[in-house]
Amino acid sequence: MRFLIAGLGSIGRRHLRNLLALGQRDIVLYRTHRATLPDDELAAFPAETDLRTALNRYRPDAVIVASPTSLHLEVAIPAAQAGCHLLLEKPVAPDLQGVDELRRAAQETGARVLVGFQFRFHPTLRQVRAWLQQGAIGRPLFVRAHWGEYLPDWHPWEDYRQSYAARADLGGGVVRTLSHPLDYLRFLVGEAEVAWAYTARLSDLELQGVEDTAEIGLRFAGGALGSVHLNYHQRPAAHWLEALGTEGTIQWNYTTGEARLWQAARGQWETARLPKGWERNAMFLAEMAHFLAVVRGEAEPICTLEDGIRALEFALAALEQPAGG
Repeated sequence: MRFLIAGLGSIGRRHLRNLLALGQRDIVLYRTHRATLPDDELAAFPAETDLRTALNRYRPDAVIVASPTSLHLEVAIPAAQAGCHLLLEKPVAPDLQGVDELRRAAQETGARVLVGFQFRFHPTLRQVRAWLQQGAIGRPLFVRAHWGEYLPDWHPWEDYRQSYAARADLGGGVVRTLSHPLDYLRFLVGEAEVAWAYTARLSDLELQGVEDTAEIGLRFAGGALGSVHLNYHQRPAAHWLEALGTEGTIQWNYTTGEARLWQAARGQWETARLPKGWERNAMFLAEMAHFLAVVRGEAEPICTLEDGIRALEFALAALEQPAGG
């Protein structure tokens, strides 16, 4: 299989390393030469600066779209039209313009699309899903996700003010950039809609036209209510989830890696822990292994283009209500 990687920032290079770790060597790079990282690890791979040339000359089986959000569809649509399968980083686009064109291209050529919401591969978050599907806490009533990070600490090697996360022109802002809970809550609890939202720029961070704080209310099709809190200014970082049901409670904490289940019938906590030696890249490695299976036609994407579009619709619905629902 031949892979084309578009975008060689930190996530593009992570995908490159994981392809290599999984035994893939036939890799081509589509480069704009705007990356701020050293080029040493890229020197061994052929590179093109024109996308059409890269697609026509190398005819890749799959394209990994890891460029800034605002540039995703510029790569994804031509790649899908060429029949390439896609690993498309989240969010799929900064807005819905062009999304239908990508959908049509994938349908016409049979290109399969996996959207890069890697938390679907987190072991203890998957345990949370299993508990919910088993009815371990009865009927879900309320679920809350909280994710706060300090943006300048993300990529210490670069000026955070120039990163896509901090810039409106690159599709940044906390709602789009930390949109994972908007995806995994659907994965865990089911279909939902944004009921209300507050977004604001509250911190002293030097951002370019984007929000750094969001509070989003959800209403699930099954009747449960929910909320998501996102911010760029929390120290230390915190990422956790709590689900309340008629018969118990589930808690998940990314920092500790633990998921806990309390059932009224038992009156005690049950704890699920990460495998020994697990580290963050294991999510991305599992995602890439799944993508290889998708490209080979052995599996359907666990996070489809439609899933990615729904998460984007949630984000846009939240951003359209800056002063509340």
